[in-house]
Amino acid sequence: MDRIFENTEIAFSLKNDAQLERAYFLFKMIANEPLVRIGTAATNFALKANLPIEGLIRSTVFDHFCGGVNEEDCLSVIENMYTKGVSSVLDYSVEGKENEAEFDSAMKKVLKIIDFAHEKESIPIAVFKPTGFGRFYLYEKLGSGSALTSDELEEWERVEARFDKVCKTAKEKDVVVLIDAEESWMQDAADDLVTKMMQRYNTEKPIVYNTLQMYRHDRMAYLKAQTEIAKQNNYFLGFKLVRGAYMEKENERAEAKGYVSPICVNKKATDDNFNTAVEYMLDHIEAMSLFAGTHNEDSSYLVMSIMKAKNIPNNDHRVWFGQLYGMSDHISFNLANQGYNVAKYIPFGPVKDVMPYLIRRAEENTSVAGQTGRELSLLKMEKKRRKA
Repeated sequence: MDRIFENTEIAFSLKNDAQLERAYFLFKMIANEPLVRIGTAATNFALKANLPIEGLIRSTVFDHFCGGVNEEDCLSVIENMYTKGVSSVLDYSVEGKENEAEFDSAMKKVLKIIDFAHEKESIPIAVFKPTGFGRFYLYEKLGSGSALTSDELEEWERVEARFDKVCKTAKEKDVVVLIDAEESWMQDAADDLVTKMMQRYNTEKPIVYNTLQMYRHDRMAYLKAQTEIAKQNNYFLGFKLVRGAYMEKENERAEAKGYVSPICVNKKATDDNFNTAVEYMLDHIEAMSLFAGTHNEDSSYLVMSIMKAKNIPNNDHRVWFGQLYGMSDHISFNLANQGYNVAKYIPFGPVKDVMPYLIRRAEENTSVAGQTGRELSLLKMEKKRRKA
């Protein structure tokens, strides 16, 4: 298979020289782990102390990794990418909210994004996090098998109603909705709720997609079990496959509480698990749709090679690739250039509220071996190409 991800001219075709330099500078900073630790602590302090640093954040890390402060703010980024065939998933990345008014507000935000997506070809997919619609504690308590109090039962019914309203609207407007995965100790309750939504709304085709974090060693068994349930109940499955985002937290909690960690023993086991899931889903493509959320080149090539072997067209609506905005442009834009379905996750929200997301992004980049180095080497290649 052609090694298409080396083409930096296509990868960075939307970046002018100043944007290329900013990207190089940012990844150079992110490559320095002590600097990331100090920088995140200083940023948190400055924001809490209301120091006037939002402008600096906005012109550097925010503008590189986020589309804007609201949906309208993101439109120029969205339309610009779509000129190269890359679609967008608008991701309202405000985290850690805990009250009913904020959950209702998050639901309205997602409904607005679905309206946006219905009107714009460039935004075919919406997304939300389970804890955007209800308290973490509720998912955790339900997942542990504990009985909810009468007040908590009413609260859970409101959570389910928010899920239902969003999924029903998505079906009416023919917009795919991805539901993110979170920590393992709350995920069982979220999974059960997403399965209920799939049974309700995936009757003609996949509209509702769950997310499988393949750094969990139990997710292949879960995927196979879900396939059987869907077959018996006559509905379609949609899954976004990712490697996972809470590894350190998962391992620390397992150690502290004395249970076996749900995380694969090493990076290779995670990679193998992800690739096995890709193969399984493409083997069952008549019954399910795949959103491969990956920054891994080998996994991307694997999806491409299986599609080719099975004569699945590059633009088959049942297969999507996804990367985060501001990262892995060499994968996204080169795939789109070959006619594959590609969508960038575009986080947005007020600068101060999106900082937890941005800090997690920076910390993840320092911990993923080779990711930042690869970004830097490609940016360096493109700078050299342009000078030549």
